[in-house]
Amino acid sequence: MSAAALPHHVAADGTELPPILQVRDLSVAYGTYRGSLQAVDHISFDLWPGESLGVVGESGCGKSSMGRGLLQLLPPGAAVGGSVNLDGEELVGVDRRRLRRARGDDIALVFQEPMTRLDPLMRVSDHFVEAIRAHRPRTSKEQARHLAREALAQMGIPPTRVDSYPHEFSGGMRQRIMLALGIVLSPKVIIADEPTTALDVIVEAQILDLLDRMRSDEQVGLLLITHNLGLVAETCDRVAVMYAGRIVEIGPVAEVFAHPKHPYTQGLLRSVISVDTTELSSIDGSPPDLVTPPPACRFEPRCPARFEACTEVDPVLASVGPNHEAACLLYPGTDALASTPVTRPGTGGTA
Repeated sequence: MSAAALPHHVAADGTELPPILQVRDLSVAYGTYRGSLQAVDHISFDLWPGESLGVVGESGCGKSSMGRGLLQLLPPGAAVGGSVNLDGEELVGVDRRRLRRARGDDIALVFQEPMTRLDPLMRVSDHFVEAIRAHRPRTSKEQARHLAREALAQMGIPPTRVDSYPHEFSGGMRQRIMLALGIVLSPKVIIADEPTTALDVIVEAQILDLLDRMRSDEQVGLLLITHNLGLVAETCDRVAVMYAGRIVEIGPVAEVFAHPKHPYTQGLLRSVISVDTTELSSIDGSPPDLVTPPPACRFEPRCPARFEACTEVDPVLASVGPNHEAACLLYPGTDALASTPVTRPGTGGTA
């Protein structure tokens, strides 16, 4: 096997490589007047240098909360639990100064709403100078402006426009400015939350080509959060499918898309429109209330394949193929059936 064909976690000599990002039992909860809303519920995954992991799921499944939770960029009152290990260093629980240094320098989050992230009273150059000098104080203002012009040029934006204001750019160009801000410090990991929103297909292809070159040339790990399954199919090595705050299936893109195991993944893929689509398909029902979610499988109320055990056992991710895991009781040959039975409130026992 050639080096190019090797998995990202295997070196050319066959030795195992450590992941650049290890996430274990990550949880994000928001306080509401009705109680705690568990937007992200104990999810775990690894990301290797040069790898792209797509995170998909319908709106409200916790994708964006997961991305922000990795860097603890959350509103007041939100609580983050679990472990986020970046290149051997734990980020959950570190002091705010170290966390600020990690943001942008080691791991960058590119938001999907450029107009809420770019200060309309600041020139584009000022955004770059502020970000660069916050992480590299010895960088002169002119050096920072030079880095800004280089990053903008990579995004297809004329460097001569570095002193323009955000309102002087189209929505697609503002999105490219956000991407340029994300890559200007050459982070080890990029979390891209809907990075091609408002971009036409030509510019989208240019952005994806740039991200792909960063992965291959600089071994940057890419976490791509998106609704666009076609984008994941074209761009990513692996895909994680989220539902109601949890990862319900994860594995190589080609394997998951060709042989989806979880009924939710199957429903998502049936909902994709293509040139061969003759009728629209949808998933019946609505996502659960995450303040009071179902006590066992969260997809059970909407699942066309549900059976009695689905209301009694909360499934965990288990192997359903090479490097392919799903959290579903449909596969009795896996460890999913070893999940802990649910304790029913007020009964003192298990279901």
